[in-house]
Formats: sequence, C-alpha cells, structure tokens
Amino acid sequence: MLKGDRIGLRARHEDDISTLRTGLYNDVVNSARAEAGPWRPLSPTSQDPRLVVDDTAQGSVAFSVVELEGGSLAGTATLWGIDNHHRSAHIGLGLLPEARGKGYGTDVVATLCYYGFVVRGLQRLQIETLADNHAMLRAAERNGFVREGVMRSSAWVLGEFLDEVILGLLVQEWKPDARG
Repeated sequence: MLKGDRIGLRARHEDDISTLRTGLYNDVVNSARAEAGPWRPLSPTSQDPRLVVDDTAQGSVAFSVVELEGGSLAGTATLWGIDNHHRSAHIGLGLLPEARGKGYGTDVVATLCYYGFVVRGLQRLQIETLADNHAMLRAAERNGFVREGVMRSSAWVLGEFLDEVILGLLVQEWKPDARG
C-alpha cells in the first residue's frame, strides 16, 4: 500500500466495488460530473469497467482509497492515460460522500504524485476538472499543479456545457512536502 499522511492507496478489493458503485456511480449528479459519458444505470452484477480492475491493462492503475486510521474505504484514485514514451499520465479521484471535506483529496493527489514521479518515473502529471470543482482545484494547486488552460464549454453535464480546467505538474517542479 502507498501511504499518504492520512490515506492509503491499495489494490481494489472485490467488496469495495458495491460501496463505490453505490456511493459514487449510482449518484446521478456525481457520476455525470465525473464521467466522460452520460450516466446510465448498471445492474448489480455488471462488470463495470470503471470499478473492476484489469491488472493486465498498461494504460491505467486503479487504487482504492482507504483511511489510514481505521481502514475505512474512502474512494477511488487512478493514474490513467499513462504514456510511457512521453512519460506522462493523468490523475483522477473520487471520494465517497462521507470522506469529502476532510482534506483527503489533497493527500490522494500527493500520493499519486509520489507514485507517478518516484515509482513510475514519469515527467509530467495532468489533471482535468470542471471549473466549478473547487475541491479538486485546491487539492491540485496545494500539490504544486499549475493552471495551464481552460477548455471553454467542453463538458456536457446535466443539460449544460461547463468549462474544464487543465492543470499540470512537472517532476522538476514537484515538492513532495508542499501539500499546503
């Protein structure tokens, strides 16, 4: 397990899936804001590719986020779009409702940076998020990510187009202890 200050990133367990599906993906508003495609209901037995981990996939690494104190499941974190030639990847995370507002997002981003830069040897990490996702913007900026641009009206979310912000961090800019 990779450990942050207050959270750990570990392999996805089979019993995590129903909790994550209920807390994150069955919430239509949350799912519509977090996913690239439209929300749709999934049967309880479906092999939902957003949650079921394929250990042979080379382009992404999915983790379950757990609280270090008590071990409760707190959400999901992913390093995705891993490009080994350009040594870059994207960061994504989703926290269960009961885990939000506790500073875990900042710790998850910091731990994913460690994984990406130290363990994987990447040069660049990137985050794309909706412009009104203030929690993710704060978590990224506290970890040294720089706003690189805005994609205007690029995300269709529940009946309206929203802007997306692109943030990037290079390994030489990364300060492992700068979690602010």
